[in-house]
Amino acid sequence: MCRSIKPLFNFEPPASNDEVRAASLQFVRKISGFHKPSKANQASFEAAVDRIAAIASEFLDSLETAAPPRNRQVEMMKANHARQRDFANRTSTRSGAAVRPRPTAPKV
Repeated sequence: MCRSIKPLFNFEPPASNDEVRAASLQFVRKISGFHKPSKANQASFEAAVDRIAAIASEFLDSLETAAPPRNRQVEMMKANHARQRDFANRTSTRSGAAVRPRPTAPKV
C-alpha cells in the first residue's frame, strides 16, 4: 500500500474532501505508475481520481463504529514515535555492532 495514503475513517473532525482526494490521487498514481500523466492520459487520470474520491467519500460515510473517534494529533504523534523507533532499530542493527545514540542538546 502507498505510504502516503493515511487512514481516514473515525477521526474527529471527519476527513475533508481534500484529504479524500489526496488519498485517491495517491491510489491512482500507484496503480497507473504515473506520478504525472502525459497529456494524452491526463483526462483519464483526472476522471479516475474524481470517481475514486467520490466512491471513497460514499464508503467512508457509510461506515459505522462503536469506537470513539480518534484524535489526529495523537495518531500523528504515535506514528512519529513508531518511525523514530523503527529508524533507531534499523541503524543499530545495520553494521552488526551497537551504534551509539546521537547526543541531544540539553533542554532549557
